[in-house]
Amino acid sequence: MHASRLQYLLIFLAGIFLLGTVFVVAVLAVAPETALVYRPFLLTAFVVTLFISMVSTAWLLRGLLRPYSQLVGEAKRAPVMHSGKSQNEAAFVLETFQSVIAQLQEQQTKLQRLTEQASQRADSAERFSDRIVASMPTGLIAFDASGHATVMNAPARALFSHAKTEGEHFASIFSSAPALAELVGACLSTGRVFRREEIETTNGANPSARLGATVAPIDPESGSGARGALCLITDITEVTQLREQVALKRNLESLGEMSAGLAHEFKNAMAALHGYAQFLQTIDTDEQGKTATDALLQEVRNLSEMTTAFLNFARPQALQLEETSLNELIQECARELLPLFVERKVEFILSVGDPVTGLTEGRNSIEIRADVRMLRQAFLNLMRNAVEAIPEGKTNRRVTIAINLEHEAEQLWATISIHDTGPGVAPDDLQKIFIPFFTTKSQGHGVGLALAHRVITQHGGTLTAANAPNGGAVFTVRLPTMELVPSA
Repeated sequence: MHASRLQYLLIFLAGIFLLGTVFVVAVLAVAPETALVYRPFLLTAFVVTLFISMVSTAWLLRGLLRPYSQLVGEAKRAPVMHSGKSQNEAAFVLETFQSVIAQLQEQQTKLQRLTEQASQRADSAERFSDRIVASMPTGLIAFDASGHATVMNAPARALFSHAKTEGEHFASIFSSAPALAELVGACLSTGRVFRREEIETTNGANPSARLGATVAPIDPESGSGARGALCLITDITEVTQLREQVALKRNLESLGEMSAGLAHEFKNAMAALHGYAQFLQTIDTDEQGKTATDALLQEVRNLSEMTTAFLNFARPQALQLEETSLNELIQECARELLPLFVERKVEFILSVGDPVTGLTEGRNSIEIRADVRMLRQAFLNLMRNAVEAIPEGKTNRRVTIAINLEHEAEQLWATISIHDTGPGVAPDDLQKIFIPFFTTKSQGHGVGLALAHRVITQHGGTLTAANAPNGGAVFTVRLPTMELVPSA
């Protein structure tokens, strides 16, 4: 703005002096007599006016051409290639300007190409990250700072089927696992990391489930709290059951080895006591003495039976395996226990096959390799316990045995569940019922379930106990069948 005013002032001065010059020339031309009188003054005024006009015009031209000079100077300093031909400044500036525009267009093209490549890499990285999350066999749930889920993969949805979409609060997602909800809340508020935590929960129709969880903060701040939490969750129910089965098996083996000799000595002592009791029965005594002798003999017999059962448990016998029908074996056990069912007024129901999976469709029987005598004794113990677990005052008196088939790897397994309508098993007793001599009954030795567990384990199967959601206890036996699943 300052330069424009100066230029306007120079133009104004140059115009005044040019008018003065025109005036002097006009006086000399129109009034020569007057010009002769004022000739020195007019000549001096003409020279001064002409000089000042020329200086003002030159200054004005310099000011007008300064931007052009700067443009030419910048064009010379520009890092562009020139043709090298002799040309005026205007052509040189134009060529430089065209070269700069061409370079800018080329750089713009490269920038667009780099932007597209960066966008493609970002999209590819995001898709790869999504595939990794979706392919993880472990359940993964990410929460923001407010505790709402932002990422949830398929295994996590399978573990918490009631959580339909992302965006739910962790308290709603983990409603069936309050302990896990507490871990997430603590992680979000304090930034603490929880590793390999074991949590017990209920999951759908299953009586219980064990989850292994790791909860870690996402981008913890310098102070307390975190910007989010990441949960890695795995269903470790089967691992926990196997671990408990192995621990139980080791305990039972140690107990059997330790007490086999002692039980043998007890059996010898019981034989001697039994002989003395029988001898006392041959002696003439009064009614009170005879009653005491009979009671002594009965107690000796009970102790002898218990010792015999314990010896059978402590000294495992080799299996005599043969091909047998599982369906027929269970039906034989039911027929043998029919008097007990009738006596206790308990209904017996046997169902074979799952109508959903249809694995037993077209099979008249499920064939297994087993020691029929020992396996029959194991099922008799389980079925007898189911009948005796129903109290006298119970109106719903029923024992249900369901036989199903399951695929696992390349093996077909038979699953036999024995469900009674009794009060169930106390949670604290679930891990003790397979230990010898542990019993909650007023009568019995507590060896039947331990023997059944050992026999089924010897057959390569498993025996587990749980409480059904609708009441009662469920004992589940899994045995390998003779049928293999063809590989895909």
